[in-house]
Amino acid sequence: MSDEVWALLGEVGGNVAELRRRLVAAGGGAGVPSASTLHRVIRRDRRAGRALLVEREPEVAVPRRSDPLCELGLNVVAGQGVGGQVFLREQKHLAQVPLLVPGAQVVHTSAVRSVLGTVAHAAAVGAVVCLYGDAGQGKTVALQYALSQLPHPARVRRVHVGVLPTVPELRRVLADALELGRRLPRGAGEADVALVDALRQPRVLVLDEAQRLPGPALEFLRGLWDHTDADTALVLAGAGNERALSRVPALASRVLTWELVPRLSSGEVAAAVAAFHPLWEDVAADDVAWLDEHVGHGNFRTWAKLTSHLTAEIYGKSRAVVDRRILERVCSRLMGPL
Repeated sequence: MSDEVWALLGEVGGNVAELRRRLVAAGGGAGVPSASTLHRVIRRDRRAGRALLVEREPEVAVPRRSDPLCELGLNVVAGQGVGGQVFLREQKHLAQVPLLVPGAQVVHTSAVRSVLGTVAHAAAVGAVVCLYGDAGQGKTVALQYALSQLPHPARVRRVHVGVLPTVPELRRVLADALELGRRLPRGAGEADVALVDALRQPRVLVLDEAQRLPGPALEFLRGLWDHTDADTALVLAGAGNERALSRVPALASRVLTWELVPRLSSGEVAAAVAAFHPLWEDVAADDVAWLDEHVGHGNFRTWAKLTSHLTAEIYGKSRAVVDRRILERVCSRLMGPL
């Protein structure tokens, strides 16, 4: 395969069918090999070490919005009520409100730094990692940040599974993540061989909500990663997935690192939330401790909700002072009257 055709393969994202369509269109179909021949030649060259530079789709820059509550799905209604409070109305996309309000930052807690090191280690050696912890502790954010810091983020592939998937369903989503697509053989044995062959490439497979996998699906993963020449790392994440893995000892024994993302300790909360969003910088330390004791409980997702509600509470007030009365109103939206 010439360098020009190899470069064209990279331009189409490694899609052999699209490559053949372009070759046919350029040469009228004369002399263009079949798709199976192209697959065989490409597989041979890649095994021989020929690098394929796949072009990534350009990122579309999203313009910054002047309204700090735009991303919350809220909008100011003309006019003010008693006491100057601002009325807010719902928009259609309110159901998709992100909890991280504008201005929020990823906080480099000890847990985030630990996840970063664990993911980098697993990616380097092609290992299996279990990332676990209670819901809302910040596992997903820490994992996303760690993946973004890898030297080759384009090699990260996400595996999306439903609840209690069968082995054939898991085989199919793995094939999609590994970009096998329609090239996956119909027979289960041949398909597994193709998957094992794809796992020889240096990649990072991320399977979130791994606790959804039943025993047979976990056994299937164990069989794939039994091959010593597999160079693909597997990150299993989710609340309770450590218990699911413990029911499959053969797979649990292959886990290189069991990474727990704990809740914030009482001593970490004040510094963490101040780094998370500037709204908390001027809140008294006693009030932050009171919030954590009654509502927050060191859970990052809960603190993100509190930040969202506090942003809406003081929006439009030029000299808003966050006192205990405002914080009580914010808390009541999460847990009812105190």
